[in-house]
Amino acid sequence: MPRRSKVLSGTLVASALLLASIGIGTVAANADTPAASAPASAAHTGHTMAVSTASSPEDPDGDGYIPANPPVTGVTPSTKEPPHRYFHEFQANCGVSHTAPDDPIVYAQQPGKSHDHTFMGNTTTNAYSTTASLDAGSTTCLAPGDRSGYWMPTMYDGDRPVLPVGPQTIYYKAGVTDYTSVRPFPKGLRYVVASPMQSAQEFRDHPGFVEGWECGDSFFNVDFPADCPERQDVQINIRFQAPSCWDGKNLDTPDHKSHMAYPVVNPGTNNNVCPADHPVALPMIEFKMAFPVNGDLSRVRLASGASYSFHYDFFNAWDEPTLAAMVGHCIVGGLQCDARGYDQTHPEAGAALNEDYELP
Repeated sequence: MPRRSKVLSGTLVASALLLASIGIGTVAANADTPAASAPASAAHTGHTMAVSTASSPEDPDGDGYIPANPPVTGVTPSTKEPPHRYFHEFQANCGVSHTAPDDPIVYAQQPGKSHDHTFMGNTTTNAYSTTASLDAGSTTCLAPGDRSGYWMPTMYDGDRPVLPVGPQTIYYKAGVTDYTSVRPFPKGLRYVVASPMQSAQEFRDHPGFVEGWECGDSFFNVDFPADCPERQDVQINIRFQAPSCWDGKNLDTPDHKSHMAYPVVNPGTNNNVCPADHPVALPMIEFKMAFPVNGDLSRVRLASGASYSFHYDFFNAWDEPTLAAMVGHCIVGGLQCDARGYDQTHPEAGAALNEDYELP
């Protein structure tokens, strides 16, 4: 099981959301992009995981494997114990850009085939997205160098989309004890975390489960909490961690998961290490999402189905020098950084990025 974060959730202030003001329900201009999300009543109930009728241009033979070029070889899982640091992380703060029934990982080149997703980060993400198209796109993240795509099933209160307001917290952490062994994501890596088809028990037992659904003083819920105070400072939250050990060979695999694995406990110790068949330690992403809804949650659902169908997708399109600077300074450096790579408890360490969130 991966080490759980001990960072306490801060007070989250709910705000009124004017959907039209940021164009929710539409995607960035693209001639190949559907103009609007499917209405809630027509939303898919989940990924059927049927045989795809198309594949990404990055997978020309259509076998589902996208090999890394070059692959990472000669790596064994690190069992070292560096000096203890309570934190080794930084934040990517990214706002919602659009919603659409697209998924460029599961349903590449097939617009409208997915249930509705809420997209953060890259503003151009759609069914046709590739590493190159994301690399050329813009972003809602504070760091302009983070052009990655992040998405999750859209939440609804009845037929009304409930979309996170403002920059959301996406942690990049060390999932292994040897935080000095963590290296940046390879460009174009993509994966799906959890499954829209999972049962309630599978959701609860998932190695990425941190606090489940929480609201007010109600934590560790599989279902949306029934007791959710109707106050301005209360929202539904979820925290869920991604696998952080890579096989070093593939940027994607047919099930969009097998090239990644969660850390395991090194026998005879309390240390987390990568398994032998996934020896490359990468940052562990943790979604910490806040949805502006409270009070009566009886009509709240996800586009993918029940509360326990929560899952998310990640498609790496970071500027490589920027990501390397953030990983090296904050994760390898054992700091608790904000989106600039600055740790306010260690001002002497400086920041990885300048005041514009770019490399100095």
